[in-house]
Amino acid sequence: MKEMDMEKEKNLVFATQDGDVKAIEEMNDPVFAQKALGDGVCIVPSDNNVYSPIKGKLAVVADTKHAYGIIGEDELEVMIHVGIDSVELDGRGITSYVSVEENVEVGTLLCSIDFDVFKKENISTETAVVITNKDRFEIVSKNLGLAKAKENYIFQYKRK
Repeated sequence: MKEMDMEKEKNLVFATQDGDVKAIEEMNDPVFAQKALGDGVCIVPSDNNVYSPIKGKLAVVADTKHAYGIIGEDELEVMIHVGIDSVELDGRGITSYVSVEENVEVGTLLCSIDFDVFKKENISTETAVVITNKDRFEIVSKNLGLAKAKENYIFQYKRK
């Protein structure tokens, strides 16, 4: 995992969780793996806290607390989808700390997941972080491998 000088580098999306960052194509969810919702990465978390990967405003907080949409200051739209089939938990095992229209910074705590609940219900904790307005933005590089939330970037993007 490469370190970046945040003052020199722009258009970075940071790790939402501590864990192993993999290419989105490796995610065990075909919708994300086929990039149907956008390009990005998958994080296999080693920590249960999920943080904002960009500075912006929350546009979506799912009622089931498993998905968050953030619009960045440059209009980049990022979705954080916690777990595979986690919507089936109907919010159980996820504690959300934010609401729609709230401004967030890189590192704002979005939610915490209870690994025991996910394991008991046989729900994967893999987390997708994708650009949903792929018609306007594209990823120019991905930073795969072990990441520390709030510190390591997971991908760099540019406007098309």
